[in-house]
Amino acid sequence: MKSVQPSFTSRATLLAPPPPPKPHATHVVDGGRRAWCTLVGAWLAFAATFGYTYSFGVYQDFYTRSHAASASRISWIGSTQCFLIIAIGLPAGKLHDMGYFRHVVLTGSIIYTFSLFMLSFARPESYYQLFLSQGVGMGIGAGLVYVPSLAVQAQHWRARRSLAMGIVSSGVPAGGIIFPILLNQVFQTSVGFAWTVRASAFLVLGMLVAANLLMSSYPPVAKVGQVKAGVLWLFKDIPYMLLAFSGLFMNWGLFFPYFYLQLFSFIHGMNATFSFYTLAILNSAGVLGRIIPNLFVKQLGPVNLAVAISVGCTAVTFSLLCITSVGGIVAFALLYGFCAGAYVSLISPALYSLSENEWEVGIRLGLALSLSSVGALTGPPIDGALLGDTFQWSKPIAFSGVCTFFSLGA
Repeated sequence: MKSVQPSFTSRATLLAPPPPPKPHATHVVDGGRRAWCTLVGAWLAFAATFGYTYSFGVYQDFYTRSHAASASRISWIGSTQCFLIIAIGLPAGKLHDMGYFRHVVLTGSIIYTFSLFMLSFARPESYYQLFLSQGVGMGIGAGLVYVPSLAVQAQHWRARRSLAMGIVSSGVPAGGIIFPILLNQVFQTSVGFAWTVRASAFLVLGMLVAANLLMSSYPPVAKVGQVKAGVLWLFKDIPYMLLAFSGLFMNWGLFFPYFYLQLFSFIHGMNATFSFYTLAILNSAGVLGRIIPNLFVKQLGPVNLAVAISVGCTAVTFSLLCITSVGGIVAFALLYGFCAGAYVSLISPALYSLSENEWEVGIRLGLALSLSSVGALTGPPIDGALLGDTFQWSKPIAFSGVCTFFSLGA
């Protein structure tokens, strides 16, 4: 009589990556009308969500100077928003790989727009109202939109995938140009806080409606190939984990100018008109930074380019220690905007380059962004605490420069 062995799954099996899908499961078509519509829709989604987040420096300056709150306390609103946008990439990416792209993006669009309208009803002196609507609500909504809108491009592009990623990513600094100008200009009028935010919310609503109508995905590879991707096996991929922790260090230093450059300009005696445009200048250079380096990814490799750009970010950050003039701030904004934009746009192709199959793109993006999101959460408040009430700029500048430098070691 044969002995019956108990059936169980070993720990090694759980940690091992799932088998790849069958060859016929791929849907990458590399261009066409549907691909370009999805690209334009993702660009609009990025501009309306993460691009709006890049205008938080306007709110940082407005809340700090108008309501006498500490810079560190206010920055928790923006950093929480950034953290949630990036951290929610893990579940959002997993849901995208499972075939729920449209459901996730639509849900995120509704939450984000609703929260932005709720911000317009909040009282600027009521911290908890601002934190819940702008930090938590908008962060969750944008997080559900962010990774799926990026990961779905892998279904539509192959040879020009890096360039497509760069174009989509350029929507972030484009939004960072539009919204700071809109907010700064209307804040100066008699319209007031509520209707200024409401006006931007109506613009965001239109952009997200168009984005949801334009973007589309193919049936999920996971269903066709009967593949279900886990997460634990990714922790055994050493190059992937090093790239993820590099993003953690970079995010600790990356957001300092986006939160504090406008305030830096005011404190150093620049006139209001110029200071209001510092974020627009910073983000305008970011548009070029997110496209131009991606033209050379095929020849030089995304990881090599990201390392070179990190060196540039570090050098430009430390240069802020010597800047006290309008020309210096403009030069800093242009150089840093280009470098920061380039780094952010190169991370996605770098992660793609480590993916062997289409089905693992969303989960790789999501996990790496989730790990690096801790830097986005804690970096700006640390900068604010170092800045203090006496505005000792050398401390947060040094902290941000050191963090971007250590991203090279990871």
